Amino acid sequence: MSRPYLLAETHWKAVKMTDYDAAVLPWGATEAHNYHLPYATDNYEADALAAEAARLAWEAGRKVLVLPTIPFGVNTGQADIRLCMNLYPSTQMAILRDLAEVVARSGIKKLLIFNSHGGNDFKQMVREVGTQFPELWISTCFWFKALDGSAYFANPGDHADETETSLLLHLYPELVLPLEEAGEGRAKKTNISAMREGWAWAERKWSQVTEDTGVGNPKEATAEKGALFYTDLTQKLGQFFIELADADVNQLYE
Repeated sequence: MSRPYLLAETHWKAVKMTDYDAAVLPWGATEAHNYHLPYATDNYEADALAAEAARLAWEAGRKVLVLPTIPFGVNTGQADIRLCMNLYPSTQMAILRDLAEVVARSGIKKLLIFNSHGGNDFKQMVREVGTQFPELWISTCFWFKALDGSAYFANPGDHADETETSLLLHLYPELVLPLEEAGEGRAKKTNISAMREGWAWAERKWSQVTEDTGVGNPKEATAEKGALFYTDLTQKLGQFFIELADADVNQLYE
């Protein structure tokens, strides 16, 4: 049976007759994830997390529609790593503008960009595209920051780490190579103090930071940890989707 909260599985008759409260656009990436996780890890995560959160919202009576995941993100820092697929931010904004136009003219008043890749940064794009479609309220979230990973994992990092590995072991175990094949995800820190302290920034050159493309040791990942994290994370995301659906965009502040 189709899932009515996923546009990819929904038919024209249902779409034509449904008043949607919000649209969700998952946005991932296709890039190396250490030696043991597939290139599309961010996309698999985006698909599963957005779908489950939307299911929870739908069961609570909110018509939240998940659009197909955009599978490519900003990977300029991985330019020398083979087949890390890259979209420049200007290309992303053009895609976002085109899709926002479709959502707006379809009568949907809210669009959430559901980010699943650390190299994507949509805030400035939302500012610009939002002024072009004032009838559409655009927001963005990054699921990786929704829960404190240290409460679930011994070695949380930020790429192909214990968190992502546990999630994939729970969701798609057939796509994960044996963990003895994984690198340890050792990552070098910048030698510029302002950047270590977080008040200055420069893009990481991935091949200088990590030998195996991972950041964070995945060796202690388990499907059981992934299942617990997935359950708690999707409950939180589902509640966010419900609040998003209920929000009065003309009365957002107290």
